[in-house]
Amino acid sequence: MVNIVLDAGTTWSKIIEKSSSALMANFSEYLIKTENDKKYYIIPSSMLKEIDFKFDKATGHMSLSMLNDKKDYENEVIALIQGFRNKIEEDAIILDMGSRDSKWAQFKDGKFKDLDWNSSCSSSTGATIEMLLKFYNIKVEDLKFTKEKYIITCGIFGLEKIMDDIANGSDPASAISKFIHGIAYNAWNFAKKPNKIYLSGGFCENQCFIDSLNNYCEVKPLGRFLLCEGLLKN
Repeated sequence: MVNIVLDAGTTWSKIIEKSSSALMANFSEYLIKTENDKKYYIIPSSMLKEIDFKFDKATGHMSLSMLNDKKDYENEVIALIQGFRNKIEEDAIILDMGSRDSKWAQFKDGKFKDLDWNSSCSSSTGATIEMLLKFYNIKVEDLKFTKEKYIITCGIFGLEKIMDDIANGSDPASAISKFIHGIAYNAWNFAKKPNKIYLSGGFCENQCFIDSLNNYCEVKPLGRFLLCEGLLKN
């Protein structure tokens, strides 16, 4: 029986635990919500080594060491598809945006049709934003949608443009918002310019990103636990 699953991200890890388990008792401060007899946690990935038990199923960066058997590892895209399958319309695209990559899957007539995974041009986008917010002491809720955007290909080039803008007198929050708009524009193009995107991952909690992406298509955020939900489907 699958009781506790892990989506191990680069900076943050998502965990779903059946409420009958007590394995996560020492991490109660990271409990996000309890829903339908399941507990949802988000913990810093650096704390995974402090967990002294093995998960029933896992996906994501660094997750293999957290399993008793490697056969219980699931590919991230497969976990995403499985988690989204019970939420789909006849035609739908799910886009998962993380700190180091982005991936999408398309469904047609209720069936899986296509996918893509970008681990290079989208590399470090989420992690770069977290770093910038911490460096400039800016809260994510202080970022506002701006019609201006940086035409960027990755987080490193975006960082260069931000630094140039700030050096020329731009407000740091405004510069970061332009960067986020550029990420949203790239994500929409990467997903082949759909009219609607279902969004998964940490960017679901970034309203500036959602508003930027909404400038190009309708956006339906589904939160950060979709891959974990996909693991529970097995």
